[in-house]
Amino acid sequence: MVERKTAGERIFTVFNTALLVFLSLIMLYPMLYEVFVSLSDPIELSKARGAILWPQGFSTYAYTWVMGKAEVWTGYKNTLFTIVVGLCFNLTLTAIGAYFLTRKNTLWHKPVMVMILITMYFSGGMVPSFLLVRQLGMYNTLWSIIIPNAISTYNMILLRSYFSTIPESLVESVYIDGGSHGTILFKIFIPLSLPAMAVMVLYYGVGHWNTYFNAMIYLQDRSKYTLQLILKDMLIQGSNLDVDEQDAEYQQVVESIKGAMVIVSTVPILCIYPFLQKYFVGGIMIGSLKG
Repeated sequence: MVERKTAGERIFTVFNTALLVFLSLIMLYPMLYEVFVSLSDPIELSKARGAILWPQGFSTYAYTWVMGKAEVWTGYKNTLFTIVVGLCFNLTLTAIGAYFLTRKNTLWHKPVMVMILITMYFSGGMVPSFLLVRQLGMYNTLWSIIIPNAISTYNMILLRSYFSTIPESLVESVYIDGGSHGTILFKIFIPLSLPAMAVMVLYYGVGHWNTYFNAMIYLQDRSKYTLQLILKDMLIQGSNLDVDEQDAEYQQVVESIKGAMVIVSTVPILCIYPFLQKYFVGGIMIGSLKG
């Protein structure tokens, strides 16, 4: 039996759909704008007025220029290093911390929990952090943007909530068989928490991909710059880009190159996100059922 909607319900559905489509277009247009600008011919782009709804002409000069820059590939290499190595630290330490928080009979459980929660609201600040990184010998190394961010309190509490949904009977059975805490964590908890671990990969991975502020503070050698830091320099110092001076519309060439840089630095993470999104909703909702 098909449920018949009243006139008011139909009007609300139409209005709600139109509003959501409008908001989606507003959020999607900035990315489409960068795509259109990066694929536009600079001379045709200079003639465009108003909103750009499609490429003005067609040119791949901006992408050829970006892909030909060694700095871009160096940024990719450094960013991938921080993601791979950083995720190993992030997932391991977060899982160990979350497992500890689920064991309520462990020594100093409550004091440690309080100290962990305090770090969510208070920190030493930028200057003490900088001095600490320098004293530890990590200044101007990629470790300076990996180690200080090795664990997130929020992510650890989120994973702890998911771990709490695992039946305690499984833990007791491992204890009876003579298993250790390592066995429980790596053979019981983590295999049963793959959706939550996928959420951790998404959170930490996006954080590593987008990091530029810590890199800007701690990295001095351009050969160690991450992709986002190189992108920032190119966007801010656009007037100093080394492009062909014979181009008739120099400023539009610069704008096309900026658009290409934005797309090149964004598309990889956008391609990965859909594969993790299905775990994102499941990991968040299941972990929130029991805290």
